[in-house]
Amino acid sequence: MTFFRPPEIEEIRRQARKITDEQKQQNILRTKLQRDPGNDLFLIKPADQWLKEEYSKPPARQLLGSLWYEHELCILFADTNIGKSILAVQIGYNLGKQSSIEPFGNHLDEPVNVLYIDFELTAGQFKARYSHPAYGVHHFGGHFIRAEFNPAGDNPLLYENYEEYVRQWIESSIRQTKAKVLIIDNITYLGIATGNAGSALPLMKSLKAIKTKYKLSVLVLAHTPKRSLYKPITVNDLQGSKMLINFADSAFALGQSYANSGLRYLKQIKQRNTASNYGTNNVCLFKLTKQLSFLSFEFSGYDTEQAHLQKVATSLSDEVKQQIMELTQQGLSQRQVANHLKVSCSTVSRVVNKRK
Repeated sequence: MTFFRPPEIEEIRRQARKITDEQKQQNILRTKLQRDPGNDLFLIKPADQWLKEEYSKPPARQLLGSLWYEHELCILFADTNIGKSILAVQIGYNLGKQSSIEPFGNHLDEPVNVLYIDFELTAGQFKARYSHPAYGVHHFGGHFIRAEFNPAGDNPLLYENYEEYVRQWIESSIRQTKAKVLIIDNITYLGIATGNAGSALPLMKSLKAIKTKYKLSVLVLAHTPKRSLYKPITVNDLQGSKMLINFADSAFALGQSYANSGLRYLKQIKQRNTASNYGTNNVCLFKLTKQLSFLSFEFSGYDTEQAHLQKVATSLSDEVKQQIMELTQQGLSQRQVANHLKVSCSTVSRVVNKRK
């Protein structure tokens, strides 16, 4: 027997469903209006109230001299194989044992838990850096906590996107370790092409949000794209520089000395809490050493950056001249040839015009 419902009843049921849907939307809107204002996008207060609240807080403490202060999002960038990971581990290890790296001050009055998320090295590679056949492995203590990527981890397809997947696990790791300092080595392994401003924006917004939510101090490592070795390091040498630097509170760079291959120099790039103390006229020099089983940088003094840049050759070899001509004949512009051979555009122009 076929059940028949009169059209009038169907219309009543249809109207009831419509009312129910409208009520649901109204309830959602009411919930949004009644939500905690602390979750609003903007925090709005009179300027005097902002100053009064901040005045009562203790000043931010130095973590690495004037280069990095407590609760800052800081960027350390350098070319590959310069040693930025070694420096970052050294920084984290010292914060975990309440000590400092000469010549930089550490104003913490207690050891803090440091979470070092290592996207660069495997456990075996990490052991090779921090062990010695005669002295065994280095003892880091309980405050320096290292994490590395687990290829058997959760399926990222369960998340909205890969960046959200990584961010969720970073937050989970912070809660698990009760970390007060987060070091990410390095930013390019978060699945984002940081050379693209559109990709860098959500990444830096997420890191800023995590920093604020958990009251963290964050150090992020980043690469430099291919740069001229004759010129000083600037903000433009950071991959994805404009967006990354805009969101960072501070930044410093590690450079290779061409006056002494065993030296590196550290240069202050951006700061908000203080004046620039380690700019191009006063960079800090370091040499890489291994004391017992700990690979680290040792302070070697101050100098100008210019003294450690690669010098422009006064004369070119016949081989370089030949390469200039061959690349020019292949259709490369003079700027492209100069970038490829790491010589100046004027040098390329001089060689090309002389051969004509």
